[in-house]
Amino acid sequence: MPLSDDDSVNRRELLRALAKQTRFILSLPLMHTVISLSDLSETAATTLRLKGDDMNDDNPLGSIDPYRLPRHVIPTRYELRLEPDLAAATFSGQVAITLMVEHETQTILLNATDLIIESTGLEGPTGQKIETTVELEPSLQRAQLSCRQIVTPGEWRLHLSFQGQLNDQLRGFYRSTYKDASGTVQTLAATQFEATDARRAFPCWDEPDFKAVFATTLVIDPQYTAISNTSVNSESVEHSKKVVRFAETIKMSTYLVAFVVGQMQPTKPVFVGKTPLRIWTVPGKHELTAFGQDIAVASLKFFEDYYGIPYPGDKLDLVAIPDFASGAMENFGAITFRETALLVDPRAGTHAELGRVADVVSHENAHMWFGDLVTMSWWNGLWLNEAFATFMEMLAVDAWKPEWKRWDTFSVARAAAFSVDGLSSTRPIEYPVRAPKEADAMFDILTYEKGASVLRMLEQYIGPIVFRDGVRQYLHRHAYGNADTKDLWIALGTVARQPVTELMNGWIFQPGFPLVTAEIRGQALQLSQQRFTYLKQESPSEELWHIPIQIRLTIGEHTEQRQLLLTEQEATVPLPVGVTALLVNAGGHGFYRVHHRGSLLQQLLDQDDDRLAPIERFNLVSDAWATTVAGLMPLAEYLDLTARFKSERDKNVWAVLLNSFSFLNRIIAPDERASLQALVRDRVAPVVKELGWDPQPGESDLTRELRGDLLGALGRRGNDPATQHQAVERYQLYRKDPSAVDPNIVPALVAILAYIGDETRYEEFSELYRRASTPQEERRYLFSLTMFRSPELLSRTLSRTINGEIRTQDAPFVVAATMTSVHGRELAWEFVKTNWDQMDRLFPKQGLRRMCGGVVGLVTPELEQDVRAFFTSRKIDLGGKTLDQYLEQLRVAVSFRERDGHAIYNALVSALEA
Repeated sequence: MPLSDDDSVNRRELLRALAKQTRFILSLPLMHTVISLSDLSETAATTLRLKGDDMNDDNPLGSIDPYRLPRHVIPTRYELRLEPDLAAATFSGQVAITLMVEHETQTILLNATDLIIESTGLEGPTGQKIETTVELEPSLQRAQLSCRQIVTPGEWRLHLSFQGQLNDQLRGFYRSTYKDASGTVQTLAATQFEATDARRAFPCWDEPDFKAVFATTLVIDPQYTAISNTSVNSESVEHSKKVVRFAETIKMSTYLVAFVVGQMQPTKPVFVGKTPLRIWTVPGKHELTAFGQDIAVASLKFFEDYYGIPYPGDKLDLVAIPDFASGAMENFGAITFRETALLVDPRAGTHAELGRVADVVSHENAHMWFGDLVTMSWWNGLWLNEAFATFMEMLAVDAWKPEWKRWDTFSVARAAAFSVDGLSSTRPIEYPVRAPKEADAMFDILTYEKGASVLRMLEQYIGPIVFRDGVRQYLHRHAYGNADTKDLWIALGTVARQPVTELMNGWIFQPGFPLVTAEIRGQALQLSQQRFTYLKQESPSEELWHIPIQIRLTIGEHTEQRQLLLTEQEATVPLPVGVTALLVNAGGHGFYRVHHRGSLLQQLLDQDDDRLAPIERFNLVSDAWATTVAGLMPLAEYLDLTARFKSERDKNVWAVLLNSFSFLNRIIAPDERASLQALVRDRVAPVVKELGWDPQPGESDLTRELRGDLLGALGRRGNDPATQHQAVERYQLYRKDPSAVDPNIVPALVAILAYIGDETRYEEFSELYRRASTPQEERRYLFSLTMFRSPELLSRTLSRTINGEIRTQDAPFVVAATMTSVHGRELAWEFVKTNWDQMDRLFPKQGLRRMCGGVVGLVTPELEQDVRAFFTSRKIDLGGKTLDQYLEQLRVAVSFRERDGHAIYNALVSALEA
């Protein structure tokens, strides 16, 4: 029964009274109280849920959720003026925000934190002015404006002045430093606002669905350059300062606003249609921009064609920042990057390093449409941004460099997503988000890699052209606005004429993924699905997925394809006579693992190599290793399987083999390590002998990368003296003449020399880190310092993470790498416990969260117990389910050790004798 007008007024008054009695009443039982008052209609209940502020203008919290702003005041335009003082590490600013007030109010809530704010009042459409006072709510990162008079519905302009610090936390408006050619430290100011840090730079409505237009002005010292989202409209001088005014932006979210101030230098623009595209660096790094600009131009052209929408900005700048917490950030028109993700010397970079630049640049360009033009409504839908950008980066790079076989390589990333999604502490791709810390925790492998994997599976199922057309419809329909998952499914389903929602909701809103078991029963293939977990559950999971399954049958010399959608727990597929082999997940794009039971796996392995594509061979090994860790396949059987790949030439297949050896290296007892080293030498040496140390004419980039991977594994994990000796000689040659050694083996040389290195070598690599000429070289020598085996040298490395010698963007990852080293894990863990408070202050929060991932390397029962005790006693919260996942991954490894530890040595010996 709908509310009458009188009922509505009565309930509004009741809500107002309740809110005045307690500040948190709206966030707890109030909704239940209101619903019990009478038979509220579904529409009215929804109104209360989404617009609790409408029922109570004076409510200090203003909405049911204390982390969400009310919707009765909507910003439409920001006129922002900022004046940073780089020397003093401060900034001041003014902002005039055009507001649309939906109904009478005397309270305005907006986001602000770490700012000092003064209000100069509200100005109405007819010139009337209302004074306001500002009260900050630090715990909620908000500011409450109290108006002296009632603000009537209509358009108003809010004027605020503010001051803040250029922080060292690599978030909000922050400082970055670097050394110029003379060794002098220089400073620049940059921004990183995603997810909820625009509020640290200026007062704003810092939620993704509060889209508005931004007109930015930066007042800077004359020697500096200013970059923002749009082209420069004008420059002038006021009081010895340079005033740079930028054009208006498109309607967009606050987290996409960006500004950079410092001594920055651009490349010459390359035009994509009417869009000038440039790369910006600090002085002295211009020669490292060509490769990044090439892929930026190629991917922007690709996306304009794929999306069917021209790039919506007036220019596109890609800006390399010396200190940057993430890989990159898709600020509209002014994408910011960590230097390793944008700047590279193609003559000295490895294939992997070049591939990383290509991937990240393409990923961020894809965001200009998916994320910037169309934005998720709230952070629970982050996957709509990140999974799509990950999926699209693969398409773009694959089109640009088809010889790189980018979708094959993506199988490694998909397997990494499996490793988290196989935990009981995993989460759905789309997951409820309330507090800012929970939004930050969404930037993980499930959002990116799992999300992209299920999109690839859907694309292959409904067809690439149909999928593309559905994406185009989605973007056109929601351009300059916000959308949710259902909107994407509607667009894809309309074009595909299939029930995409029913197909995909399980993959997006359910945690985990299925294990499909395949076995022959009579003249039929029996398929069953159950949730895959590494640890046995007390009660079996009842989740079911709609699984697009591709099956390839081998019948004599020819093959046949079968396709089905497995929606029930079991299904039977009749088979023709004469089937000699059968592969489930043909093509390799399904986001599920397969357990080929009985003779099925053996039949697949007995086929000629050309019967299975590289991605299919990868899946066979990856699925076998996962089922081994889960206790479904004996370790001895898996190790025997690895012998069949001594002649393998695909780098991705080798990636999973080498990863499994590294896992075993972490869990076995020290006196058993020699047996594992012997197994690694047995498996790897034949391929290395055939490939040699030098590239051959006509050899692919992927083969060159494989050579480096295998040499590094043989020299370190295999502890092979001959390889180590040759590495020393090759490295000496490289130092004399870098062109004499293939760049793809240089990281292996550095890693091997660190592994066998002494203090002299440590000091050499430390110096090379300090004076590296490229971001990749700097990173290579920095992380080599975690690969030495001497406790004294590793202690030095750890100390450098908190004494200022290592950038705070890198320091957490150095600590994590040391925790995963069997030679440094106990040392590193003690260092973390002792210095936690200092690291918590120094490191970016995202970096601290990633650092804690290193605990998965502390694979002994004693260390595991200590880890759990530490995090519990310190009440550490990393946001979302991050910490639970780290601890469960540690439990999986320790459980493997407890379950199979006594048999590992015998399995290794048996595998060598087979």
